[in-house]
Amino acid sequence: MLALSLLLLLEATAPAPESRDVLLRRQVAQVALAQLKQQDAAWHPDQRDCAGLIRFAFRTAYKRIAPERLATPLWLDARGKPSDFADAETLLHHSLVFLGRDEATRDAVRTGDVLAFRQEQDAGPDFHLMLVVRPEDRAHAPARVVYHPGEKGAAVRTGLLHNLADEAPREWRPVPTNGAFLGFFRFKEWMP
Repeated sequence: MLALSLLLLLEATAPAPESRDVLLRRQVAQVALAQLKQQDAAWHPDQRDCAGLIRFAFRTAYKRIAPERLATPLWLDARGKPSDFADAETLLHHSLVFLGRDEATRDAVRTGDVLAFRQEQDAGPDFHLMLVVRPEDRAHAPARVVYHPGEKGAAVRTGLLHNLADEAPREWRPVPTNGAFLGFFRFKEWMP
């Protein structure tokens, strides 16, 4: 009887297994950060841009943690149909959910969330996405952004999220006064 009581007590106090959400977010971060050192050969060179980094990191994370989810594509195309490919604008409008643009939202973003910008160009609007990587232990490390600048052959880059608000060129600052900053977004499937 004592052994059974001890076993029940140990099971009750043992840490709960990590949720699929936590594991997926951690994998997205690991995949994105690994691209800083060397871009993975599995990430097709023709898809190496800001949206491509997000698609690659998510798809790779799902392959490792929840491969059954990949029975259908993760993203939605411009018509709202499942697709393996979606550019930055299409991801924003069909596969991601707007969280906000203010400082409180910036402080609450989690790994796997996305910053979005829209720059007006002569050829039309240009959308740019950055992936948030926030350490689980927020007290010891600040949130980062990881992104591909979009130019063919360019390296993946990173920076501190809080530094963008003050140190980035004005058009890349994630602050409400920047009209090019669209806000913070989250993958629809990760919404509560």
